[in-house]
Amino acid sequence: MRRDVFQAIADPTRREIINLIAHNTLNLNAIAENFDMSRPAISQHIKVLTECGLVEITQRGRDRYCNIQFQKLAEVSKWVEQYRIFWTSKLDALEIHLSKDTKSK
Repeated sequence: MRRDVFQAIADPTRREIINLIAHNTLNLNAIAENFDMSRPAISQHIKVLTECGLVEITQRGRDRYCNIQFQKLAEVSKWVEQYRIFWTSKLDALEIHLSKDTKSK
């Protein structure tokens, strides 16, 4: 099953995993050490991140390392940006309206 990036970032554990591997390539054990949950639970979160294309796993010897794929986050950024532009223009218009209302009093 192919998941989308929004499913990945919907979960706080997966967001924290993304944060961890954004700064360092880590193996699965190193990631699991940062959480109070079982290794299989962490593996399931990694699986979702992999299916979404946010994480790529590379094998080095017996260890599997997780690498972040930042280009997939651009999809989220693009989606958020459209709403930022919308709300910025609405809030600017409200500020102008309130400013006029205050001056007329």
